[in-house]
Amino acid sequence: MNYWLVKSEPVKYAWDQFVKDGKTFWDGVRNYQARNNLQAMKKGDLVLYYHSNEGMEVVGIAKVLKEHYPDPTIDDPRWVVVDLAPYKALKKPVSLAQMKQDPMLANIGLIRQGRLSVMPLKVEEFDRIVEMGS
Repeated sequence: MNYWLVKSEPVKYAWDQFVKDGKTFWDGVRNYQARNNLQAMKKGDLVLYYHSNEGMEVVGIAKVLKEHYPDPTIDDPRWVVVDLAPYKALKKPVSLAQMKQDPMLANIGLIRQGRLSVMPLKVEEFDRIVEMGS
């Protein structure tokens, strides 16, 4: 199993809306590194859901339902989506500030490459953030 983090502005697609919808395809990725990360996602992988710009915090865990396929919102075969479903909300959000203070998280993409919208996490990084949110 692999572990990931995806970012969404809450005004565009908040965790609460994601939960209400029950599932979604993760579209709008137009960065090659983020696209490659989407292509590497496997069914069953766990994904931290991060609210960017407002809140700047991990709020929940999603699960990959379907591996990458062409992005249906654009007629360009270079871009892909994956299907995600909400898995579990964190009991308390984990802020970017909290993560920056934790030496175990110093090398995560969220801190090193803040603009990347889809990024891998090591299992111990994923587990640490989930622990911080429980």
